[in-house]
Parts: sequence; structure tokens; C-alpha cells
Amino acid sequence: MTIIRHAIFPEDIAGVLGIWREFIANSPVNLDYQNNDAEFATLPGKYASPKGCVLLADRAGEIEGCVAMRLVTPEICEMKRLYVRPHAQGRHLGRALAERLIEEARAVGYSEMRLDVQAKFDPARKLYEALGFVPAEPISFNPVPGASFLGLSL
Repeated sequence: MTIIRHAIFPEDIAGVLGIWREFIANSPVNLDYQNNDAEFATLPGKYASPKGCVLLADRAGEIEGCVAMRLVTPEICEMKRLYVRPHAQGRHLGRALAERLIEEARAVGYSEMRLDVQAKFDPARKLYEALGFVPAEPISFNPVPGASFLGLSL
């Protein structure tokens, strides 16, 4: 059985970095503009509690998926790096991770969640639409053609 749990730092650093590096390597677009190495070197960094978190889909010690949240403003958070490993897809883990992150955002007092999504990520776009996300103003730099920002009132 897969559980969704908070990453514990420093214990989960290797697992988080492993799945995040896989996410970046499997992206159909270049994510170098995100300066990932600097972010990875300071984990949990901007994802630290109480205004941020990293959630892991954990199946008996194997990390099958992840999602993260960070502070943008006192009212707005950002969903980052929603990813489910290919062998674990088809079991609605992406939706479960996103729903749990939305609950976490509400619990810490955010009034809105934002994210950016690439044009090529059609399943992700459909998931976000089903969860109630709508077009929103950008909250960060994204130079990828076709990328858009979405927001959800919490």
C-alpha cells in the first residue's frame, strides 16, 4: 500500500533528490532556468515547514511520487514538481498527491495556490482543471514557450 507522507529532512534528502532529478531528466522541456543545483544544495530550503513541504508517495520505502509547496506571498503558495514515476502511474497517485498538498496549503493558511504547467504536459493540465485550477498571473519566471500559470482559490 502506498502512503503519502511528509519528507523528513535530512533523512529523506537522497530520496527527494533522486525523484526530483528523475523528474528533470524526463521532462520534455529544458528546466535549466530553474537553477536546480543551487536549490538542491539547500534542501529543504524554500520547502521548509511551516509554510512549505515536500510530500512523498511511499510504498514500503520506495518513493513512487512527489509534490512540493513553497511560499510565494503570505497568501499565495506554489505547487512544484508533481511527479509520479512511470511504473506507478495509472493508480491516481498524482491526483492524491495534489489533493493532499491542497489540504496542506489550506491548513497553513494560504488563500491561493498557483503553479506553472508546460504545454506538453496534457495529463497534468487535465488534472489541474479537474481540481478547479484556472488561468492566473505568473508568480515566477518561465521562459518555456507554451507554459502557463494556473491558480486555485483555497
